[in-house]
Amino acid sequence: MVDHSMQSSSRSPRRWLFGLLVLLVVAGVCWKFWPAGDQKEPAGQKAAAGHTGKSGGMRPGFGGATGPIPVRVAPAVKGDFPLYYKALGTVTALNTINVRSRVGGELVKIAFEEGQMVKAGDLLAQIDPRPYQNALLQAEGTLLQNQAQLKNAQVDVERYRGLYREDSIAKQTLDTAEALVGQYQGTVKTNQAAVNDAKLNLEFTRIRAPIAGRVGLRQLDVGNLVAANDTTALAIITQTQPISVAFTLPENNLSVVLERYRSGAKLPAEAWDRSDTKLQATGVLQSLDNQIDVTTGTLKFKARYDNRDQSLFPNQFVNVHLLADTLKNVVLAPSAAIQFGTNGTFVYALDGDKKVTIRQLKVGASDGDNTVITEGLAAGDRVVLEGTDRLKEGSEVEVVSNSKDVPTPPTEHLQGKSAASAPDATATDKAKKGGA
Repeated sequence: MVDHSMQSSSRSPRRWLFGLLVLLVVAGVCWKFWPAGDQKEPAGQKAAAGHTGKSGGMRPGFGGATGPIPVRVAPAVKGDFPLYYKALGTVTALNTINVRSRVGGELVKIAFEEGQMVKAGDLLAQIDPRPYQNALLQAEGTLLQNQAQLKNAQVDVERYRGLYREDSIAKQTLDTAEALVGQYQGTVKTNQAAVNDAKLNLEFTRIRAPIAGRVGLRQLDVGNLVAANDTTALAIITQTQPISVAFTLPENNLSVVLERYRSGAKLPAEAWDRSDTKLQATGVLQSLDNQIDVTTGTLKFKARYDNRDQSLFPNQFVNVHLLADTLKNVVLAPSAAIQFGTNGTFVYALDGDKKVTIRQLKVGASDGDNTVITEGLAAGDRVVLEGTDRLKEGSEVEVVSNSKDVPTPPTEHLQGKSAASAPDATATDKAKKGGA
């Protein structure tokens, strides 16, 4: 018989050793992954982390330099500013003609090349003329027959009149002869109309261009039977010289345009390509619609272009630059210097040669390169173009002439720059901390 007390006493040391081993493993894992606590950063990391502007330490991401901040500047100037309104336009042909046959028959000839420029009256196609030539001959024969009968009736009338004067015939006989002449005269006119109609149909077998323009792709080939006024056009002609561009402007831009248009001024309208990089044609504002579209709040305009070089095609999209007015003798500042913050629009302007100050602005129109300044700057004031990310009110700066001398802040600090341009220094520092 096995002694159970002896077995339990032999297992107790093993359990104790196994439990101790588990505790050692757990302690090792905890020691390895336990937080390091409030350790001091190395001096290099402190320098990289920087400091905020309020505490007087280093700013995030810009190193430990405490000297003047390198910036590039440009002066505000006085000059004339062309006021352009931009809109997306669609090139529209002045006339678009669907060329169809006015008579039926077999198409025996195509006299144009696809895409060819044609003049008004040029031959485009030919319908088999033989049935219409026969119809003309028949109408002319009927006309000749009735003209002979009319002539005979007129001779009879003259004879009856002489006999009536001699009192040889009754008045009724003369009246009947005169009525017969009138009847034949009406018949001859009807026959003449039939001859003219046959000639017209014969002429319609030669299909001609009704306007000058460019012929599109043909829709029918030689040998096809063509019906009069068929739904399928033989070809389409678009008038491309001159040509127009339709575009819209919002109603808040209409006052200047309408005032100058009604005064009789010719407003230049430039047509640029879809990427807005190449000038394709220059024309003038031609006409405008009679009502504003209530769904979009815009008014439709049309500008006309000579299009001598065929640079504009119907249904092409272009960017229209309409010169509405020219502002005379206004203050202009580079648009790159304009900053937008919580307190409005501002620039960093040089206060002397070594420091900058914040100037609140009121701005007008802009063309992307220059902006009209209505209040806040005078001609000759120098404003900061590059290096604004590190500036605040009263910052000491060093003016450089080359953009390479202006350090570019790291990308991670630019992520929070939307509020960093504000004139308020506290808001600026908070935004830059968030970006870092």
